[in-house]
Amino acid sequence: MKGIKNYCGIVLLMMLFFFTACSVSKEARTMKNTINGYWILQTIRIEGIDAKLKANVFNEADYSCFTGSSWNFISNNGMGNYTLPGTAPACSSLVRNIRWTIDEPKDGERKFQFKRLDENKNPMDDNNGYRLSVASLTDNTMQLKSAISFEGKPVNIVYNFVKNKISK
Repeated sequence: MKGIKNYCGIVLLMMLFFFTACSVSKEARTMKNTINGYWILQTIRIEGIDAKLKANVFNEADYSCFTGSSWNFISNNGMGNYTLPGTAPACSSLVRNIRWTIDEPKDGERKFQFKRLDENKNPMDDNNGYRLSVASLTDNTMQLKSAISFEGKPVNIVYNFVKNKISK
């Protein structure tokens, strides 16, 4: 009987460890809840160079095509989408589904990450996604940064979002 109790105790301890290891931190949950909802990507700028830069972002379109795009983040299932308005020259309108979360690497900063999904909600881009630093996050604004290299110099693409209070 004592062996069964020990075995049950070990199983329970392993289950507790498993669920604790797979859970997100309180800070990440708070970030996800703050991000939840509708956002407008109000401005995008390049930080670190003075030259005019043409950059394709998220394997989708030139960064200028994302200005004015609307983003929907659903925190309880990690799904969402973005809609490109197609108003800038040479930009097409489109709606792209995404799966998103907060990445919590050991000994590192938390990052917003997402994967583009096809029409069947399968990951695109060889199952690779995108990680952006969360430079700032409030109930009404969010600034994400994507580090790239341009002519051997570190550069950031800075995405400035505002919360869209009108629900869709």
